[in-house]
Amino acid sequence: MKNILIKIMSAGLVLSALLMACNNYLDVKPQGQIDEDAATRDPEAAQNLVTGIYNNLWLGNIHGFPFIGITNIASDDADKGSNPDDAATTQGALDNLTMNASTSTLNDIWSGYYQAIARANKALQVLEPATIDGELKARLQGESHFLRAYLYFNLVRMFGGVPKVDKVLTPQEAATDQYQTRAGRDTIYQLITADLEFALANLPVKGGEGSQAGKATKGAAAALLAKVSLYRQNWQRAYSLSDSIITGKVGSYALLPNYADIWRETGKNGAESIFEVQTGINASCDAAIDVYSVCQGPRAGGKRGWADLGWGFDNPSLSLLNAYEAGDKRRDATIIFINPGGTVLWDGFRVPGRDSVENDRYNYKAYHSRTREQYCGNADRLPKNLRILRLGEVLLIHAEAALALSNPGAAVTDINALRTRAGLAAKGTVTREDVWKERRVEMAMEHDRFFELVREDALAPGTAAAAFQAHGKTYVRGRNEVFPIPATQIQFSQGRLSQNPGY
Repeated sequence: MKNILIKIMSAGLVLSALLMACNNYLDVKPQGQIDEDAATRDPEAAQNLVTGIYNNLWLGNIHGFPFIGITNIASDDADKGSNPDDAATTQGALDNLTMNASTSTLNDIWSGYYQAIARANKALQVLEPATIDGELKARLQGESHFLRAYLYFNLVRMFGGVPKVDKVLTPQEAATDQYQTRAGRDTIYQLITADLEFALANLPVKGGEGSQAGKATKGAAAALLAKVSLYRQNWQRAYSLSDSIITGKVGSYALLPNYADIWRETGKNGAESIFEVQTGINASCDAAIDVYSVCQGPRAGGKRGWADLGWGFDNPSLSLLNAYEAGDKRRDATIIFINPGGTVLWDGFRVPGRDSVENDRYNYKAYHSRTREQYCGNADRLPKNLRILRLGEVLLIHAEAALALSNPGAAVTDINALRTRAGLAAKGTVTREDVWKERRVEMAMEHDRFFELVREDALAPGTAAAAFQAHGKTYVRGRNEVFPIPATQIQFSQGRLSQNPGY
């Protein structure tokens, strides 16, 4: 049997029909393959090449149901939801932190991410000798490096060290120990940092010449590199990069006045947005992340009697609910509460009372209106942009880095900007624990909480165990920082991929 990396990299040798036209890649799907030689000479073909990486972000195995399980359901932000038996061996195992190497969700994620990395590697290989306009070439290379860095950043937080595949491999190369064994976490972070430094130097500012809505920008590279620096405890770099965004040096950004608008169509690619996975309407009605919204939508239960909105997974937890201060506007913008007499959503849709609904709470940030927002009839591909990076998080990065650098005044300013928008009283002083508490409610259900707890626990041992205990879960330090390497991948590597401790 051929190993998985050979399969993935071989797939990367062909640019499939998923590549779309550069002017509006949501609308056009050229059939067949893109001529690689043309991509070295023709600007449109070169842009289509890079668009192929972006379009992989719609895959379910990258941002769909498996991603929701690993990032939200496994954390203390959410419960599995739906009914007890539904996806019990996959999402249920993640919810209870009882997953093992055979939990299929993990293999789905691994395969999807390496497929997208293969796209990025292919684009970089083809662009290197390209004779297109120099500025365009540098921008496309910058976008490819940014996207590869984003994918590896998620992988290293999920699994720890992973195989470092930074070029298109021949089948012979892919079979070698170099690519069938795991590189260390530090090695992967070095690749991520190098990719982002290249992107930062070569991408345009948001709204500047050469920038396009939905494409990576200098601000996106700065934000992701600031976040990486936070994880690496490089406080000065995290501070300076986040400061460059706040002060407008890499583009113009501002908090949206209404927190709830961030996740509605009116707020997509708005002033607060730094990077989003783009969605929309195209001829085949599939220009969106596979089942992202519908799997989290309110589900009929009990007496039923209504056409429900989804599968009912990823329910905001009681632990999360208890984290909000009284009067925090972010609570009702984050959580759909199912009331005894029914719940009317922002678009006027009425969810029946609790006796006809499966669960108590649902994720409002994942809700997409079928009447007030774009909808072409495919509920599995609701065109909801996924917010990856935004100014609200940059303020949190800036605040924590400022405290680490003995600059408490900057941290107070950052935190109070978020609290004021949330309708809360300003603070006179701010501690690191205050920043972490603010991060939880500001970023709730945004696919970061599990990794954030692991990061915090490295700085303050016991933080993760206490948080999970309050949620009714047992977190084991030395084991639960990462997920198990999928058994399928170990088998395909003929045992050369090592397993994480405790699995």
